[in-house]
Amino acid sequence: MTTELITGIGELTTNDGARRLDAAVVVDTDSGLIAWVGSASEAPAADTRFDAAGRAVLPGWVDSHLHPVFAGERGAEFEARMRGEKYRAGGIASTVAATRAASDAELEESLVRLLHEASAQGSTAFEAKTGYGLDVETERRSAEIAARHVDSVTFLGAHLVPPGMSVRVYLDQVTGPMLAAVLPFVSSIDVFCETGAFDVEQSREVLAAGRAAGLALRVHGNQLGESGGVGLALEMEALSVDHCNHLSSSDIDGLGAGRTVATLLPACDLSTREPFPPARALLDAGATIALASNCNPGTSYTTSIPFCIATAVLQMGLTVEEAIRAATVGGAAALGVPGVTGTIAVGARADLQLLDAPSAAHLAYRPGVPLVRRVWKRGVVVAGGGGGS
Repeated sequence: MTTELITGIGELTTNDGARRLDAAVVVDTDSGLIAWVGSASEAPAADTRFDAAGRAVLPGWVDSHLHPVFAGERGAEFEARMRGEKYRAGGIASTVAATRAASDAELEESLVRLLHEASAQGSTAFEAKTGYGLDVETERRSAEIAARHVDSVTFLGAHLVPPGMSVRVYLDQVTGPMLAAVLPFVSSIDVFCETGAFDVEQSREVLAAGRAAGLALRVHGNQLGESGGVGLALEMEALSVDHCNHLSSSDIDGLGAGRTVATLLPACDLSTREPFPPARALLDAGATIALASNCNPGTSYTTSIPFCIATAVLQMGLTVEEAIRAATVGGAAALGVPGVTGTIAVGARADLQLLDAPSAAHLAYRPGVPLVRRVWKRGVVVAGGGGGS
């Protein structure tokens, strides 16, 4: 076993219910797992040593909702929204056209660039959705490319009905040849249950086909109104229901009593000018929430979980601790990948980040400032190779 001692940690967020001061962590770099956690004065010997010099260390972000396989951009659409045009489902047509026209190499290069950008901001585990192909071949290509780089791939063929095709014909494509084509590369299936996309019965059909194929379930729900997506996700025991901007009291109570994670996407809400989800009410009801970037070219062209953390604290009523937990433990619950826990504990995957700050509170206290100094994924430095002092 080859080990690295990370010592001199001013504040260690482990997500075990307490923050440790003057702490240390030992990483087994062979297995990529955490071997020891405790006080710096009691740290065991290790093969190498890294001095955090009083800085804060916390788990890497688990970004459980991204649409990162695409070509092109939609800056003009963003500017139109900022001038007052309301966001509606259906604005993805230009991205679909560009993605279909792009080569595998172009799509992979764009994906890798976005993931590197996210890693530099502390993200260490990722989900990636398809959904910008909307035909059998491009959905398959997107899934295969994503599977080479992320922890979990979600099939989102049911993102929107392509122009010129009936809903019935397209649903038959999604639940038939398209699902069969992506199945070797994906672990879950998603559907955009929303006005302008798919209604509850159509969404149930998509999810049922995915479940029959052995996939976990996800739902885009209640983004633009009370679409029924949350109720459907609870009924079918989905891993997550994402967006959750418009919730009834029964939706909140159901999420509080159930196991489905409510994934909140604050960067998207800012871009679309939708009301923020009732994060405080969800937590008070006992729901598990996740914070994710929703990286996509139309409504949330960001890879920055720190930006989402700051927004959740400053505008959604979460404490720093709650926001961090949502972007780590909550994200891991939504991701559903064995070994990805969002914690710093013995036996957990050694996904850590070092902030250029004495405490994690600086993520919201100093919004917009690039504070992530160094990132370890599976015990290997993947961003910010600089020293601790």
